[in-house]
Amino acid sequence: MSDLTHVNADGEVHMVDIANKAETHRVAIASGTIHLQPGTLKQIKSNSMKKGDVLSTARIAGIMAAKRTADLIPLCHPLSLSHIEVALLLDEEKNLITCEVKAKSHGRTGVEMEALTAVQIALLTIYDMCKAVDKGMTITEIGLQRKSGGKSGDWIRE
Repeated sequence: MSDLTHVNADGEVHMVDIANKAETHRVAIASGTIHLQPGTLKQIKSNSMKKGDVLSTARIAGIMAAKRTADLIPLCHPLSLSHIEVALLLDEEKNLITCEVKAKSHGRTGVEMEALTAVQIALLTIYDMCKAVDKGMTITEIGLQRKSGGKSGDWIRE
């Protein structure tokens, strides 16, 4: 009935059976950006935000989110992650922080959702910790940048 992997022949939503898929090394890199006021970025950089160390907290939140992705996204398989790396890059000229997450596993399904979830939660954590001084922050440009492994092979955003 459908070419959608999460819809069965009767049109019902279901979890994809990955039991017969080969285990491969899988990597996904996702990124996103939060735009802030210059003063907000300065407070983050100087670690003077009243709620504490924004960047460390966001990094930990991203790691935790990747580990809990299957609890948040319906039909997403729980994965055994081998590594999560959360990088937060400050750009003072453009008044933004870019979050880049690399997720790795060795398994039967990809880690794209874990990388994307980690990016969004890390950026939302920055928003939460800074909203008292900057309610106009904007989170943008969230997307998968590249992935490798699995039957579909490598993919790179152009």
